[in-house]
Amino acid sequence: MLRLKVKDIAERKGFSMGRLARAAHLDMNTMWRLYRGEHYIPTLITLAKLARALDVKLDDLVEDVGDE
Repeated sequence: MLRLKVKDIAERKGFSMGRLARAAHLDMNTMWRLYRGEHYIPTLITLAKLARALDVKLDDLVEDVGDE
């Protein structure tokens, strides 16, 4: 199972949800789903936008947590 680390990285880098949405050119509804993590599977394009805005590699945004 994979876990998105977008919220953790954004908070560590001082990004609010709104600021990250603007920096990544994403809709706030998308950001809400990403932050909640409730069965939302973002597209590769969305993850690439987030990685660029956060100045991290794409694979930094995802963590393998095994079979929880």
